[in-house]
Amino acid sequence: MLRDSARIQQEDATYLKRKFGKGRAGPLYTEDEARRTAWLFEPLDSDKWHELEPDFRLRFREAGHIPGSAIVEIELQDGVLWRRQMPLLPSPDTVDGCDVLISESTYGSGVHPPTTDLRDALRSVIQLAADNDGRVIIPAFSLGRTQLIVFLLKQMRNEGLIGGLPVFVDSPLATRLTDVCSDHWFINDDDDDPLRRALGDDRDTFDFEGLSYVQSQQESIALNRRSGPLIVISASGMCENGRVVHHIRHAIGCERNTILIIGYQARNTLGRRLLQQRDKVSVFGREYPVRARVARINGLSAHADAEDLKWWFEQLASRGGSRTTFLVHGEPDTATALSGLVRDCCDQDPVVPRMYESFEI
Repeated sequence: MLRDSARIQQEDATYLKRKFGKGRAGPLYTEDEARRTAWLFEPLDSDKWHELEPDFRLRFREAGHIPGSAIVEIELQDGVLWRRQMPLLPSPDTVDGCDVLISESTYGSGVHPPTTDLRDALRSVIQLAADNDGRVIIPAFSLGRTQLIVFLLKQMRNEGLIGGLPVFVDSPLATRLTDVCSDHWFINDDDDDPLRRALGDDRDTFDFEGLSYVQSQQESIALNRRSGPLIVISASGMCENGRVVHHIRHAIGCERNTILIIGYQARNTLGRRLLQQRDKVSVFGREYPVRARVARINGLSAHADAEDLKWWFEQLASRGGSRTTFLVHGEPDTATALSGLVRDCCDQDPVVPRMYESFEI
């Protein structure tokens, strides 16, 4: 992922310099630097305590967010949390009581709709685009969200719920990560979806007729010259860089097309500006009128919602609770709402840190 980030930065810098002249900033780091950095990582087994110093040890527990994600338990002498019962991923582990807890709060004030509702919404967007002879551009993070969308599309294709629109995954990183996920994806023991369980025996979980994984930049460019309806799934998830920005630039001016936002969009990102239904947006420094339909499907995120977080905090409280809790990784109003929801599960009122605020623990 670091190498891919470096490659995207280099491609964007080259494009901007070619279009707008010299003086544009270059990449923050190169692919070679990312490759050398990766050699510094040391893998550690999960569910085992690892002593790094005589008075410091840690243990990784399942977080259920993306492959390899973990709740980190740190024990000194003197985590981030995700959704339950999601396709492809195990449910998060619970942990024993602790002195200090750091928890995410991204969706701490809302509840995700059930998966069946998400599929219906996705089907409606695709059907509308097909009827209008338009294309659907889906900005999606390369790890997690892309595989989930492909999985849902395969489900619907197998059930005959959507037509034969060609689907393109246009992200070299997503393609490589999908190969990894195909060896590690997960069916929850309490999953009662018969189709999802049937797919558990499918060796081509992330493949179906009409799906193509785009590799080269030339192939990506060619997609914008294709006629007829199609679906493009491309990174980045917040529309800030990568190939999806070029697809948005080409699709945004046509009312037949749809830009489908499926995840959280941070402030000051192109994705957030699109959700605000602005008449014009800036792409690569140039203003474009927004004529394409901008649709949104909530609930495809693997981040825990208010009910998931409340459940996890209640489990923690039954096993000793938390003395001090910090709620991070969320906008202030969301973190504050979660604070009220989980207050009874903590010894003290949860703290929502402000910018530049520091704490001694």
